[in-house]
Amino acid sequence: MTSSHVRGHGRAVPPLRFALPAVVPVLLILSGLCLGTPVIAPQRIPAALADHASLEYVVLWELRLPRLLLGLLGGAAIAVAGLLLQEALRNPLAVPELLGVSSGAAVAVAACVVWALPVSPALHPLVGLAGAAAGGALTLAAARAARTAGGVLLIGSAVTAAVQALLLAIMATADRLQYDLLFRYLVGSLNGILWDQVSRTLPWFVLAVPLTLLTLPALGLLRLGDETATALGTRAGTARAGVLAVAALLVGAVTGPCGPIAWVGFVAPLLARRIRPDGDARTWMLWTAALGATITTAADQVARLALAPVETPLGAWTVLIGVLAGAALLRTGAR
Repeated sequence: MTSSHVRGHGRAVPPLRFALPAVVPVLLILSGLCLGTPVIAPQRIPAALADHASLEYVVLWELRLPRLLLGLLGGAAIAVAGLLLQEALRNPLAVPELLGVSSGAAVAVAACVVWALPVSPALHPLVGLAGAAAGGALTLAAARAARTAGGVLLIGSAVTAAVQALLLAIMATADRLQYDLLFRYLVGSLNGILWDQVSRTLPWFVLAVPLTLLTLPALGLLRLGDETATALGTRAGTARAGVLAVAALLVGAVTGPCGPIAWVGFVAPLLARRIRPDGDARTWMLWTAALGATITTAADQVARLALAPVETPLGAWTVLIGVLAGAALLRTGAR
């Protein structure tokens, strides 16, 4: 009998690394629904959702459930976008924050808010998508001369710095109320998420799923290198642009309602590769989506409860988790 089995009723216990991904999300979902003001016991959830006239129903259905759902979907989307970029560029540092995608989405939404552009809040996900696509397209256009994956990443960092400078210039023109609103948004936050935001964002996630699956063959070829992909009949630059477009769709859909959620797209793929080192892009994508949803939901619970009744920005905690976990993973990987 191996260490992954125990005696008892003749059944085997699955390895811990496969059991935890099933248990942790359930615990996080329960904590997201139950903890806060007021605290709702898990056994009370069905009765509370059935009683539409109760305060517990309003808290669960109108406030906590849409926030939890968008956190799960948004974390999964950002993580998968990070995996797409890392695989397409063959670099674990190729994340949305370094390729102008996240910054482009943030600038587009910030411009609508500060400059009072005639854009309905219902269209903010579309605005964020357009900004993400513009930032990514600018990176690709600037990096065409480099013709290497490393060159795309280096130039993408420069484009990101330029876009962030534009973002600071926009914020400098904001009044006090707009500045306070944008600060929380640009750090990333799920505070105030309601069913309206979820319903406006969900179609973009539905569209992104088949497009993401269609990138898998291209990722397999790009992973072999540009020369090999070209020899096999694939135009590496076109394939890379297509992958970046899908990543921009994923990032833009999240950034519209939530703002940039940093570092999830970096650490979730790293964890997925650590859990399944013998996998490929198809296997890692499932793990990455699950880990991204878990990390984002966990960080949101900390943001919501750590300094209650004051709520801290979600993005501050995802950065902290991402930096510490990423540094530990890269260090152990180097060893």
